[in-house]
This record gives sequence, C-alpha cells and structure tokens, in this order.
Amino acid sequence: MSTGQSEEGKAQTVDMKLEVVVVPVADVDRAKQFYAQLGWRLDVDIAKDDKFRVVHFTPPGSHCSVLFGTGVTSQEPGTAKGLHLIVSDVVAARAALIERDVAVSEVFHDIGGVFHHADEEGRVSGPHPDRATYASFAAFNDPDGNEWVFQEVTTRFPGRVDSHQTTFSSPIELAGALRRAAAAHGEHEKLTGKHDENWPDWYAEYIVREQGQS
Repeated sequence: MSTGQSEEGKAQTVDMKLEVVVVPVADVDRAKQFYAQLGWRLDVDIAKDDKFRVVHFTPPGSHCSVLFGTGVTSQEPGTAKGLHLIVSDVVAARAALIERDVAVSEVFHDIGGVFHHADEEGRVSGPHPDRATYASFAAFNDPDGNEWVFQEVTTRFPGRVDSHQTTFSSPIELAGALRRAAAAHGEHEKLTGKHDENWPDWYAEYIVREQGQS
C-alpha cells in the first residue's frame, strides 16, 4: 500500500499553481469596464442565469487571473486588499495606467523595510532610495475599493525561482533585464578599460545569474 512518501522517507508533493484569484464586486458590468480599461485580457464572460455570472481577466504577462461575477463569492465587495502585481519598473507601470485614465497613488516605499504597509502612515514618498528589489510600490483601487499594489521586483530572494530556468513573461520584462545588464556591463568595461567584444555572452550570463541567483 502506498504511503505517499518517497524513497528518502519524505512526503511527496504535487505542483500547485495559483491561477485564479476571486475579487468581490457589487456591479459586474462596472467592474468589467474597469479591468478592461487597465488593458487586461478578457478571457471569459459567462452568464448561466440572473443569479450566476463569471467574468475572467488576466493581467499582461501573468500566469494568474482574476475572477469576479454574480454568485461566485460570499465576500463583501471591496474587501480584497493588498493584491500584488509584480513589475520590473514601478514608475513605468504607474505611468501606463495613468495614460489609461486610471487613478494611481504616487510611487512610495516602506519606512521600515521592503514590505507594503496597508495604512499610509508607514509610507514614504518616492521609490526606495537604493531602488532595492521588492521595496518600491504604487497602489490603485477598482470601483468597489478592492486594492491592487504594484511591487517592483528586479532580483528575486534566494530560493524564490528555479536557478536552472530563465524565463520572461513579457517583452517589457526582458527589456528591463537587458537594461540592467547593459548598465552593469558599462561598469565592467570601465573597470577593464577596453571594449568587450563578447558582450552578448556577458549579457546572457548576467541575466541568467540575476534571475536564478540563490
């Protein structure tokens, strides 16, 4: 009889991929219009009857989607808080939503570290002084008051990603990695005092090391 354990005696695990987050809203059509305004992809809008409707959106580059509708949750509308959207450049992400006429807070950082404060008392205006990874934010709400937070992440904490894989979810994310590699390579050439003919290899090694460092 199987015990659910591996040969090493440790319990086996099964991949568990978070793919949908339910957001409670009061007016489905209003919410649909807002999330479309963000530029998110509409995947599904299915109504069984007047008591059940499911609307499904996916943010650009995300493997996790957002679901709302009628008869899908008992949560009070507007009670979803601190839903994090990870971006490589929080200033650019904020500017993109402003261009879409979406109200977004100023960019801020946490006075006590790298984590987002639910209240505004712990916030300091502007990006983190060192532009540290995980440390700069901007926030916005949907029409019901559900809160979304941009968090700038450029380098993952140890163990957060598979060090044997290098992937990018969008051209924007890859472009950000290339810019950081270019800046680092510029410093490298200053130290060596000569042009590096093998800069493509240097870029590739830098990007792989940055994303998969442990």
